[in-house]
Amino acid sequence: METTSSAVAQAPAAEDGEPVPSARRTVDGYLRAPFPWYGLDEAFTGPRWLMQVGLSADGAVEHGSVGHGDEPSVRSEFAAGGDQDAKERFAVVVTVAANPVRRSADGTGLLEATSVSSAAWLAGVGLLSFTWPGQMDHSLRDDWLEQQTETAWVLADDLDGEDWSTLSLPVDGVPTPFHYRESEYGWVLAGSTQAGVHVGAYGRGMSAYGLGFAVVKDIAAYQG
Repeated sequence: METTSSAVAQAPAAEDGEPVPSARRTVDGYLRAPFPWYGLDEAFTGPRWLMQVGLSADGAVEHGSVGHGDEPSVRSEFAAGGDQDAKERFAVVVTVAANPVRRSADGTGLLEATSVSSAAWLAGVGLLSFTWPGQMDHSLRDDWLEQQTETAWVLADDLDGEDWSTLSLPVDGVPTPFHYRESEYGWVLAGSTQAGVHVGAYGRGMSAYGLGFAVVKDIAAYQG
């Protein structure tokens, strides 16, 4: 895959090892992005909310997520036979800047390229962040999450593999192919737009088949 977790998928570490802060629950970070944000189109009339943006090592906004529907909490009823659709119905849209390999701002290293796989992995990890098997003790969740995160990476690196199918959804009104997969925890999809960004999405309780995506005209509207 053309991206790394340190550059794209999570708040990266600075030179001193401390994580670079991510902007959470504030529109400021979104407004700093040099690329358009995507969300569900106007056919979705439910609640919309901010999540967070991710920064590169040099502080540039690389990606971010916005939510639609019910704000999800960590769910642990899956393995116990709980109804994951009963209370929470949500879809999160991830926008990733389509960047080539490039030098960092300080000139000391390279920032790796982003791709559709980047969006697929971010979406897969995003879904995992609200999930763990019901029979698992909290103390074991970190190990489980690490294992599942690696699995999400492998899956995202093989978008043409048998774990993925193709789904056509409108993006700015234009039918666009997406890579799509389902699991017991929800669904994940990823594709590219004509606006120069990659789009990923994940959710549960809401069918992915009826979704459409569009450029967010006013990101401040997601503050609620």
